[in-house]
Amino acid sequence: MLIREIQTDDLNQLLELYTHLHEKGIPKDSKHLRDTWAAICNNPDYHIIVCEHDGKITASCVCVIIPNLTRNVRPYALVENVVTHADHRGMGYATACLNYAREIAKKSDCYKIMLITGSPLESTLNFYRHAGYHSDGKTAFIQYLNFIPED
Repeated sequence: MLIREIQTDDLNQLLELYTHLHEKGIPKDSKHLRDTWAAICNNPDYHIIVCEHDGKITASCVCVIIPNLTRNVRPYALVENVVTHADHRGMGYATACLNYAREIAKKSDCYKIMLITGSPLESTLNFYRHAGYHSDGKTAFIQYLNFIPED
């Protein structure tokens, strides 16, 4: 198992992995896709962390460092798109990605990491609890803009 940040030529593997998250398919190659990928790859505060096993990306998460004017002008981190390939769940790959994200947040002097899940499954919630996250003291709200979630 190798935990690392994504490389530009990993896009197709990442998009395939996202079909194990909630995506119904891989988006068609387009200028918008390529421009978005370039913006992500060129943003030093946007980290896509992957777990590589036997040369294949098997798990991933995104960690974005967000500048902040409160908390003594310390940034915070947002973790999103935590996913493990269905054939590789329960092997610690996503946990290793989350641990890597935590190290990025620490090196960036973040005062907190936020993670929101839409999953009601107790197994998923316990996974995040075991990884050090809790839901005490905060309430999350989401407003979708021109998007209707499919769950």
